[in-house]
Amino acid sequence: MTFSQFAFGLTAAFLLPWTAMVVFPFFSMRNIEPVSFDEIADGKEGLYHPKTTGRVAKGAQVFAENGCYQCHTQVIRPTYAGNDLGRPDWAGLKTDPERGDTRRESNVFDYRAEKFAQIGVSRLGPDLSNLGRRVEALYTKESNSDPRTWLYLHLYDPRGNPERPTSTCPSHRFLFEERKITGQYPLEALPVETPEGTYLVPTAAAEALVDYLLSLKRDDALPASMNPAPAKPAAAAPAAPAAPAAAAPPQG
Repeated sequence: MTFSQFAFGLTAAFLLPWTAMVVFPFFSMRNIEPVSFDEIADGKEGLYHPKTTGRVAKGAQVFAENGCYQCHTQVIRPTYAGNDLGRPDWAGLKTDPERGDTRRESNVFDYRAEKFAQIGVSRLGPDLSNLGRRVEALYTKESNSDPRTWLYLHLYDPRGNPERPTSTCPSHRFLFEERKITGQYPLEALPVETPEGTYLVPTAAAEALVDYLLSLKRDDALPASMNPAPAKPAAAAPAAPAAPAAAAPPQG
């Protein structure tokens, strides 16, 4: 083998996978064509428009700056890559009180509001694709607590929650600040023990991060053409056996 052959083979070994995994997906996904609902398959018409609320851009920046993607993913894998639909509430709510089973896989539209898709590096912590939906369901309807407050407390002291004493999430106390109390105890103070005469509040960065986390509700209904794993309708209950007909009275 000559040096030129070796150099050509080495270049091809890196260039071909890079083209297939970086260049081709970039150009094929940079301008996503809208997908239409089908009246027969979906029961409605129009274009699919994913809805996103909250300060997504700023919150996503805080999320990235603090390396949250190192331990949390934001992608519900397709079944062929590892079924995530069976994980409790990761892919949506199995028993949403209004819409039923909302679980589904991730798609490219889920990341349109962000400059970079926060798909994550590893899963030392749970997937966050539907964190906003989970937190609202668990901490509003069951315990009547405030989802924002729960997230603030988790960021401030992840192991302070009696239900998560072994959490591996690092503390983000630098996203909060202590202030001196002037007058009455402020309503915006977090329920955290602080030195006498002070109270704790989230910074603007913490507020943006929590806004972003609460916006993660990627379980909206997809057009049938782009949903490879639609939720299966509940099986109909078997019909009760018919009661035997009463015997005719004897004729006298």
